Amino acid sequence: MNKKIELLAPGGDVESIKAAIAAGADAIYCGFGKYNARNRAKNITFENIQSIIRLAHEYNCEIFLTVNIIIVEEEIADLVRLLNKLVNTKLDGIIIQDLGVLYLLKKHFPSLDIHASTQLTTHNTGQMDFLKSMTASRVNLSRELNKAEIETLVVHGHQNQMLCEVFVHGSNCISFSGLCYATSATGGNSGNRGRCSQACRDKYKPTETGKEYPLNIKDNSAFFDLEVLAEMGVASLKIEGRIKKEDYVYTVVDSFKKQIDRIENKQEISTDNSALYHVFNRDFSNSFLEGSIESDMFAESPRDYSAIKVSTDANFDSDTEMTAERDKLYKNKDLIRGTVQEKVAQLSIEQTPLDISVSGSANQVLKLTVKTYNDSFEISSATSLAPTKKESLTEELIFEKLKAINDTEHIINSINTTQLDPNLYISYKELNAIKKQILYRLNNSKDLLAPIELPKVEALNETIKPTLSVLISDKKEAALFKNQEAEIYFQMPSSIKGKVNKYVDLFLENEHLIPWFLPVIIGDDYTAAIEFLEAVKPKKLVSNNTGIAVSANRLGIDWIAGPFLNTANTYSLLCLKEELNCKGAFISSELNRRQIKRIQQPKDFDLYYSFYHPIILMTTRQCLFHQVTGCHKTKIDNKCISHCTRKSSITNYNEDSFYIEKTNGNYHGLYADTNFLNTEILTDIPDTFSSFFIDLRDIETLTKIETVDKLEVIRLFENLLNNKANAVNDLNAAITPTTNRQYSVGI
Repeated sequence: MNKKIELLAPGGDVESIKAAIAAGADAIYCGFGKYNARNRAKNITFENIQSIIRLAHEYNCEIFLTVNIIIVEEEIADLVRLLNKLVNTKLDGIIIQDLGVLYLLKKHFPSLDIHASTQLTTHNTGQMDFLKSMTASRVNLSRELNKAEIETLVVHGHQNQMLCEVFVHGSNCISFSGLCYATSATGGNSGNRGRCSQACRDKYKPTETGKEYPLNIKDNSAFFDLEVLAEMGVASLKIEGRIKKEDYVYTVVDSFKKQIDRIENKQEISTDNSALYHVFNRDFSNSFLEGSIESDMFAESPRDYSAIKVSTDANFDSDTEMTAERDKLYKNKDLIRGTVQEKVAQLSIEQTPLDISVSGSANQVLKLTVKTYNDSFEISSATSLAPTKKESLTEELIFEKLKAINDTEHIINSINTTQLDPNLYISYKELNAIKKQILYRLNNSKDLLAPIELPKVEALNETIKPTLSVLISDKKEAALFKNQEAEIYFQMPSSIKGKVNKYVDLFLENEHLIPWFLPVIIGDDYTAAIEFLEAVKPKKLVSNNTGIAVSANRLGIDWIAGPFLNTANTYSLLCLKEELNCKGAFISSELNRRQIKRIQQPKDFDLYYSFYHPIILMTTRQCLFHQVTGCHKTKIDNKCISHCTRKSSITNYNEDSFYIEKTNGNYHGLYADTNFLNTEILTDIPDTFSSFFIDLRDIETLTKIETVDKLEVIRLFENLLNNKANAVNDLNAAITPTTNRQYSVGI
């Protein structure tokens, strides 16, 4: 290993940022206001970001800012104002989830270095190709990948001058990141907006196996795998924890930094990770990384495991001995906290003071001497000072014209005008030019970039007669829907490895079917999906995965962006249209009526909306039946994905039930108890959507289709589109119970 490997630390507040610096982090990622995926963290403000960057750079540490949520239309103007400020800082990178923000950065803010968030669920080479086309320099890979899958992506990244990050420590989501809608659907707290309320950590009524925390998994820790990751070329090892305190951040960063130093110095790596158990943890597992996804990954409680670890590691002769050992642990925690606080207190993010001396006399140029703690320079006006009896130069006036300097890492400490003659005048334009010169020198002799204003989007403005589209997943139903006016989508499994020919035959025999690709298609399954596309070359497809979209574009196949690409603003639509040659897109099902109305439909681009669907809450690579009904296998193997078909449910103490479904070739899904049905959108937002979608897959929830078959359901929805009398009442009678909570609440 020749290249230095980066240790990337979390910084949820100023104290944890300082702790990461003190512990030797190479880079820190931190949130900013509301535009990040950890709203519960204190985060930082623009008032202190530049001083934080200055402090970090003094210690050879970089700062990356997270803007890793989906952005709704009403926030775009404010976000652009923020980006206009960030381009004139020394920020080292910006972490992004939203496709619209990717588009804005590529088009209008190319000086900002783009990092793709784990919220983009990147797990195949096609997705990396898309992100590279959007000028992303690095990507944080999905946490569920194993070493072989990571290595394939790292090699692909190296071939395309793209770096890869891998999470090596901290909390693990049971759902693929970016694809968890659990708290969004139930309470409006979207994980895609940084407001996840952690339904996976909730206590549920005991399952058949007696488990009360069936979705709670252990923390991730690759402490003993760092050498392998370094050798395969992973550029950055990332620690999770932006809602953790400074003692946690320092302890974890310090432990990992020392391990990395041993690797880089070709020393024997440590086999002692006990320090990691002295701060918050849920016990540790590296099973995703090892490709051994097993029942042992689940934790019995979401609470801190530290004290339990003490009890399980030693055989105490008495309760007194165990209590004494636990007291020792708590005292050690207090000692760590005190030591870290002392180290943090020694680091300052105070702005660097500037002392400005002003001199000049009539018919001479105005001179300003600017002194910092390590530099001094002089600025002169381009024109001469003139005598005046009106508004003359004073200390107060000069400060007023230069106060924008205080928005940088510097702050004006004093302005000395004793060498400036009284009753002199110079134009405001000249003072503004002086301010720009000072900022230029303070900015390492780089010109400040002027703020951009977004050009007006050429929006569609015409009456649209919408059509109906239908999703099925049962091969036996393919012929049944052959003569429908509605477009018929057929859901492709996440894994068709070894079954490509069967699906090729299905689509060649049923040319009316349009393939629908799910969000997660990993490794060999991605290769198999491309093989399928090359053999069938459908006229059209729907994809929830940008990797499939890249291949569709290459093969000249028209494609529609599915609802799980989380499109929520005009610029995400423009990104899909202009960067991926997309023909249309589903609007995110998380949005409410007001948020949808604000989106502008680009010209020559179709919009789709899901009328009716089961509400997916989580998609996970883990087996949920270990905790719920039990399974004779302790770990997932290839046959589990390709052959397992099971259903079950769990219920929390609010009496909310969630349905688990595993079907052939697919990952485990957790669904809300009631399906989504929203007929209001037809009258709320008319003349907008080209197609309304209904999901008729056989996913078991409380919602039932009463007295009618699927063909009749299609007819009922067509009646609704054609404004037939009683259409809404007929639908509500046939499909019950349903909800449209997300359309009311939004994100």
